[in-house]
Amino acid sequence: MSLKEYQEKRKFDETPEPTAESRQASEREPIFVVQKHDASHLHFDFRLEADGVLKSWAVPKGPSMNPKEKRLAVQVEDHPLDYAEFEGLIPEGNYGAGTVEIWDNGTYTYIEKYKDVSTAIEEGILEFKLHGGKLKGLFTLIRTNMDGKKKNWLLIKKDDPYAVHQKWEAIDIPSYEK
Repeated sequence: MSLKEYQEKRKFDETPEPTAESRQASEREPIFVVQKHDASHLHFDFRLEADGVLKSWAVPKGPSMNPKEKRLAVQVEDHPLDYAEFEGLIPEGNYGAGTVEIWDNGTYTYIEKYKDVSTAIEEGILEFKLHGGKLKGLFTLIRTNMDGKKKNWLLIKKDDPYAVHQKWEAIDIPSYEK
């Protein structure tokens, strides 16, 4: 996958963000990361490793562990794998200016309905199991096509033993243990 859009939006001589380099897939389980990003608006960036990059969605309200709470997830440009470890301040005047911190991370297991993750994203439905500190269990990302550009998705927690059946705000909950 190309990181061209990521690279075009950044001035690497001004920002501490990692440069745009893709890697070959490794033998380990793929990773995920959720970064709390206090930019022009506080939001959470949800990222899944696929094809040597991080496929990325901005989730305004953050992910939820409640299956009844469907969260808007706007697909954004791919990010390099090194971004999974990025925390810091993106200076004013730069794309995404503000504070980035890792909110949760871990590995994930792709639930095969299509050949691979990239095909599932192209088809508009991706099911996976997260193995994180706060986010655990089965989730679905499903494209809505509301904008006609295929950017809007819903991030939905599946009803499983990790589900929480009450209001769940990523902003207010520091940790999830079950």
